[in-house]
Amino acid sequence: MLNYSIYRHPDNTNWVTFVHGAGGSSSIWFKQVREFRKYYNVLLLDLRGHGKSKPAIKDAFNFKYTFDFITDDILEVIDHEQIGSSHFIGISLGTILIRNLAEKYPDRVDSMIMGGAIMKLNFRSQVLMKLGVVFKSVIPYMFLYKFFAFIIMPKKNHKQSRLLFANEAKKLYQKEFIRWFRLTSEINPLLRFFRDKDIKIPTLYVMGEEDYLFLPSIEKIVSLHEFSNLFVVKNSGHVVNVEQPEVFNEESLSFLHRLTV
Repeated sequence: MLNYSIYRHPDNTNWVTFVHGAGGSSSIWFKQVREFRKYYNVLLLDLRGHGKSKPAIKDAFNFKYTFDFITDDILEVIDHEQIGSSHFIGISLGTILIRNLAEKYPDRVDSMIMGGAIMKLNFRSQVLMKLGVVFKSVIPYMFLYKFFAFIIMPKKNHKQSRLLFANEAKKLYQKEFIRWFRLTSEINPLLRFFRDKDIKIPTLYVMGEEDYLFLPSIEKIVSLHEFSNLFVVKNSGHVVNVEQPEVFNEESLSFLHRLTV
């Protein structure tokens, strides 16, 4: 089972579950925990092979992770804690996992807050993925990871996010990085399906105005999906919860309070 932490609220029965992105860990939510635990029960987890969670118990180098496999890891934790349903907050790749969980188990997802959401790979993103596929086995993964982080978060004010994720990614092993990178082989059809289907779950996208790779596709989704809303954070890139934590917390909590009153 995944490594996770829980903060229980003495009165409120609502749960908020935080899901980090690839190469991160639950520690990236350190600017959220104090505020959210004031109002809700909070669950923080480390995805498979990240933070203090162990990789899958599979010795074969070619064992392949899938989005369903990783999503079921999350479900196992909330089942173990007997959490009937939860609000979910994700960042980057974590938003794909939350959306997949909502598709497979909609009764377990009360709402979704999607920070730096990935719902479409534009041309530049797809080129990056293809380069990674070619070089993932011959170039040290930290070089690739730092390169990708710089492309996604290029500006000076994104430096804190880049460093945070680079430091967390150092805890991965090359083999584990490759397992996660192979998820890209199934990402395009999955994201296309998510864009086409308007799921009936309240969703707030919180995107940085400088998140050039991913913001345009989210703007289009919100214009088409009835239950989706978008808040654009000024002077922020991809990792909005780290770069503008006060704004992220305020908008996210306001969204949750409207649903839980």
